[in-house]
Amino acid sequence: METTDLFQEITPLNYTIKGERAMSKKEAYEKKLEAQLKEWKTDIDKLKAKADKADAKAKLEYYKQIEELRTKQEAAQKKLTELKAAGGDAWEDLKAGIDLAWGSLGEAVKSARSRFK
Repeated sequence: METTDLFQEITPLNYTIKGERAMSKKEAYEKKLEAQLKEWKTDIDKLKAKADKADAKAKLEYYKQIEELRTKQEAAQKKLTELKAAGGDAWEDLKAGIDLAWGSLGEAVKSARSRFK
């Protein structure tokens, strides 16, 4: 058994260091999702700025894509809110759906970025 495995086995989730509670797996997952959602929001805002400068024909297509991204972004935010409200081990049950929503939004943002170049 590696030292890190042993440490994880004997360290409870609420282990404190200098009076602060260590972050649980759920909290770490939430923070990761929040950071990614914030990054994608910034990306979508940048795409909107590019769309605003495009010619009329391209602008319509860009706005349509941005609206789709915003819809996926709202769905992902809703999933994050559900996760935060989930107690105990229930958050693990939500994880698969959240991962799917995040994957969908991530691919959509990536795809839009390549089309907006």
